[in-house]
Amino acid sequence: MSFDFFPSRTLTLYLAKMFSLRILAVLVMLVLVLMMLDLLSTSGEILAVEGNSEADLWRYASLRVPLLIQRFLPYSVLLATIITLVTLNQNSEVIAMKASGLSAHQVLAPLIMTALVVSIATFAFNERVVTRAASELNVWEASEFGALSQAEETRGSIYLVDGSDILTARGYEANGPAPRLTDVTFYRRSPSGEIVQQIDAPLAVRGNDGWAMQTPQVFTVGTASTTLPDELIVAPGITPAQIELASVDPAAQPFWQLDGSIDAYRAAGRDTGELEANYWHKISGPLSAMLMPILGAVAGFGLARSGQLFVRAVTGMFLGFAYFVIDNAALAMGDFGGYPPFLAAWAPFFLFLLIGETVLVRTEE
Repeated sequence: MSFDFFPSRTLTLYLAKMFSLRILAVLVMLVLVLMMLDLLSTSGEILAVEGNSEADLWRYASLRVPLLIQRFLPYSVLLATIITLVTLNQNSEVIAMKASGLSAHQVLAPLIMTALVVSIATFAFNERVVTRAASELNVWEASEFGALSQAEETRGSIYLVDGSDILTARGYEANGPAPRLTDVTFYRRSPSGEIVQQIDAPLAVRGNDGWAMQTPQVFTVGTASTTLPDELIVAPGITPAQIELASVDPAAQPFWQLDGSIDAYRAAGRDTGELEANYWHKISGPLSAMLMPILGAVAGFGLARSGQLFVRAVTGMFLGFAYFVIDNAALAMGDFGGYPPFLAAWAPFFLFLLIGETVLVRTEE
């Protein structure tokens, strides 16, 4: 019996190439189908906005496809594992490899290494492409698919409280000589919580004393009157730093920037559990692709003529999908403090690594 981790170079390349092509084929199929379904439900909303055209549908697809790839690449690796191993089993190639002295782990080694390469590529893709697409898509959706500012940094859906008053805005632009809010509404409230004034303005610029609302429209509830001053200062207690902290989206920030956001949250005395769980999941998520060949390995062994090949394939799929369910549940628990962030991100990975290894060793080794 050979004690090398990999089989021969020829066999390693053969298995790696077969596995890679199946990952690509399954991923393309899943992304195309899901993108078409997504467009069917969203295209009407996009085209309903005045000025939008077919080009905006392509723009939406270009932003949405990276998110679909991020979400479904591990599923593609799982399905490709099962398809590859079932094919090898049906053609008696697994039997031939084991008869030549290869262990189950040596048969899986090219698949695991291919999945590891996929994991590394996924991490780089997520941090360089997906974060930018998620950030732009979030702002575009917040503007209800309307025209976006060309500012370098924008954020959407601002909602902050200044004492008893409330400030809302559709967008925030951090570049330029001063931070700016767009489509702003400010609610002055009495100490009892009743709205006494509603102030609307297309733009508010941060100054030394607060946010200067440009050409505001002031509606006073008590007198039911409307005034149109040239400028009005509101919300002196709301700073740009508070807005930036309030609009941190872990999916839209790269790994190296999210660490800084966590430090800022901690310095401000805010709960960092959700950000920390997503921080660690940026590593464990892509690495889950390497786990799929181990979880799906049960489909590749055993005699094809025994009639249990279908049962083994279903078992491999069950183990893989169980991992994704528990991983999402653990991450949700970590977001609201049910689990420590590090445990929420990594516990499912190591748990199913042990389960997959146990099944593989007890059945094949």
